[in-house]
Amino acid sequence: MVGDLANGRTVRSLCMLLSMYPGVKMYFVAPPVVRMRNDIKEYLNKAGVPWEEASDLRAVAAEVDVMYVTRIQKERFTNLDDLAAAHGKYIVDGNLLKVMQKHAVIMHPLPRVDEITVDVDSDPRAAYFRQARNGLYIRMALLKMCIL
Repeated sequence: MVGDLANGRTVRSLCMLLSMYPGVKMYFVAPPVVRMRNDIKEYLNKAGVPWEEASDLRAVAAEVDVMYVTRIQKERFTNLDDLAAAHGKYIVDGNLLKVMQKHAVIMHPLPRVDEITVDVDSDPRAAYFRQARNGLYIRMALLKMCIL
């Protein structure tokens, strides 16, 4: 998990979901001001899920099968110094792709700002557009179920 882990609903709920599966280890890579909150870390501890906070995105990228990236949500900041400290600290780009495993997947809830550069879009490991398309189909199915 990379980016705004304190405010992002998707990363928090994804941690809870992934805790239901065996063999999962989570890495949290975020600027200090938007680190994963303690409630999720405590939840993972109770569930027996190993996790680690890291600051070296390159080292983590070489290890993981899935990288879930979120944007820094500037609307969540009241202190501009905190925003400046967080924004642009972790960027997924072509150079980072070089250290990632060939089977790895890069996900993002979209919209993105600049945390994933556009040159990554053409890499087969970039799954975020497929992710968005699949989310559309899921929402369509849920709406149909609700209506019928």
